[in-house]
Amino acid sequence: MLRAPVSFAARGVRRATNAHGAGESGLSKLIELHAVNSAGDMMITIALASTIFFSVPTEAARGRVALYLAVTMAPFTLLAPVIGPLLDRLPHGRRAAMAGSMLTRAVLAVMMSGAVATGGLELYPAALGVLVASKAYGVVRSAVVPRLLPPQISLVKANSRVTLGGLVATGLAAPLGAGLHQVGPAWPLYGACAIFTLGTFWSLALPHKVDSAKGEARARLVSPDHRPHRPHLHARARIEARERRERQRRPGLRTVGRSVLHALQANSALRMLSGFLTFFLAFLLRVHPLGGLGPAFSLGMVAVAAGAGNALGTAMGALLRSRGPEKTIAAVLSVALATTIVTAVLYSAFFLVVVAAVAGISQALGKQSLDSLIQRDVPEEVRTSAFARSETLLQMSWVVGGAIGIVLPLNGVLGMSVAAGFLALGVATAVRGLLAAARRGSPHPRVA
Repeated sequence: MLRAPVSFAARGVRRATNAHGAGESGLSKLIELHAVNSAGDMMITIALASTIFFSVPTEAARGRVALYLAVTMAPFTLLAPVIGPLLDRLPHGRRAAMAGSMLTRAVLAVMMSGAVATGGLELYPAALGVLVASKAYGVVRSAVVPRLLPPQISLVKANSRVTLGGLVATGLAAPLGAGLHQVGPAWPLYGACAIFTLGTFWSLALPHKVDSAKGEARARLVSPDHRPHRPHLHARARIEARERRERQRRPGLRTVGRSVLHALQANSALRMLSGFLTFFLAFLLRVHPLGGLGPAFSLGMVAVAAGAGNALGTAMGALLRSRGPEKTIAAVLSVALATTIVTAVLYSAFFLVVVAAVAGISQALGKQSLDSLIQRDVPEEVRTSAFARSETLLQMSWVVGGAIGIVLPLNGVLGMSVAAGFLALGVATAVRGLLAAARRGSPHPRVA
């Protein structure tokens, strides 16, 4: 009796992932793999959250989460700048790298299962390993998408579909993980192990062209605005001299061009907001739940609002891709700032839900627009490397925002004021430059 609806749903999912040439190019397999990855990460998140956060009083939970950040996130911020360049040197082993990331997390999930009930210190090194493996997967995935891009759709739309696949899988895995946790605290980790084991084989089943490095180079990302001008050199000699200097120059994100630089600044502020709200509201709503509601229901409402906002923003990203990414980023950052200011002034349960939803929409739209700018302004031969490096910077911004959310006193007005403060800094440093870049236009426009 259940076979017909399950088969119908499976056929619907397959049609969606294979649409617009994604099945022929192999992008559909990456969408499905990313869904598996997101589901496994959600299982581990549920297991860690139940141990570090929900099973102890609020003050003890703050200490545990702070310890988690210190033992996992702090070393990760040191390792993150290395992960992208390291994997960027291994273009021929992308499938193996993704499979290795999945297998590593499968093994670490089993290792954590013994310590998750007690919350012992041995849990944290394994959690760090999971975090690093997850980041490595994200870096490689960013490099893989352009290799599987169908001619019918843009890179931005492809990234949007991959992200939506992950969001859907996360939404399905969350109740499953909660149900497994009712059986025992280690069971979500057993589920994660099974999911990541499946992901290991699916990674190796990606098309062989994923491992192709044709046309790629390390991201030196030098903008024309930063290149020295030597009028006495012949044009060809000047180009060759510049290329020699660029080969010797250490790659980085500082010279990618004004549009991408300001977009990174704006997205860093939005990612800080995401990390801040994740931790600050988690603790705040335990002590001061939304009016008339319990702590668990309050947290659930805010989480649903943030998730729905993220999904909506991701869907909107594909529709707005031709409207000017600079203007989109400037708009969402300004709206996020205005919302946090209003929430700080008119603090209430309603505005907390609103600010969570706006943060989700803004982060998704901002990231999609940043992808569009990298596609448009960064040369194709170094674009995949640029994606990896931008992801590292945004992850570090999330960590900084989360740390602020942990140490801040549990006062809603104060928290929203602090959030408005770092968003205002992002507006001051990025919006004017983004709008100016939008007026100038791209020197080398590409279809986004």
